[in-house]
Amino acid sequence: MTPEQRRQYLLMAERRAKRGSGSDPRVLRERTEAFGSPDLRCLLGRVEFVVVGGLATRLYMPERMTLDVDILIRRVDVLAVEAALRGGGFEKKGGLSVGGSTWSMGDRGILDVVALDEPWVEEALRAPVRGKDGLPYIALPYLVLMKLGASRAQDLADISRMLGGAGDEAIEQARRLVRLYRSQDIEDLNSLIRLGQLEYEE
Repeated sequence: MTPEQRRQYLLMAERRAKRGSGSDPRVLRERTEAFGSPDLRCLLGRVEFVVVGGLATRLYMPERMTLDVDILIRRVDVLAVEAALRGGGFEKKGGLSVGGSTWSMGDRGILDVVALDEPWVEEALRAPVRGKDGLPYIALPYLVLMKLGASRAQDLADISRMLGGAGDEAIEQARRLVRLYRSQDIEDLNSLIRLGQLEYEE
C-alpha cells in the first residue's frame, strides 16, 4: 500500500483498538517452530543468507501459518545462488518485484530469494539470530525495515505484534534503524508499536 493508504489504515486501527487481544498473554509470548524450513546452508555454500518473511516472525511473536520460505541475500550473490539452486534441483518460477526470484522446491513448497542492495543488508547478514533449527534468521530490527518497505496489511500486523511484545531495547533498536534508513516511516512505526502494546495489555 502507499504511504497515504498505510496512514489511513493505521488511523482506522487506532480508532478501533482496545486493550487485550482475547488471547492469554502467556500464549502471545510462546515461541514455536512447527513449520519447517529446508537447510540451505550446504547448497548455498559460502553465500551468506538469513531467513526472513513469515518463518522469521515466529522468533518474535506467536507462529502463524506460512506456505513459503523466504531468504535474504546480497544482490551481488544472485547468480551464484541461482546456479546453486538449479544444481540442487529447484525450478525457477519467476522474478520478485523487490529483486530476486521465486523457486519451486517440489513437495517442499516455494522458496522466495529476496536480493537487495540496501545499505543495511550487510549488517543484517552479519548479525543473524539462530533459530532452534540452527538456521540464521534475520534480527528483529532488520525484519521491521523489510516489512515497512513491503507495507502489505500482513506486514503491518506482523510489525505491530512483534514490537508489541518486544522489550524496550529491541524497540529502540528498531526505532534507531528506521530513523537511519526509513526516516519517513518513523511516525507509522510508533503507531504500530502503540497498537501492538495494547494487544499485549491485560
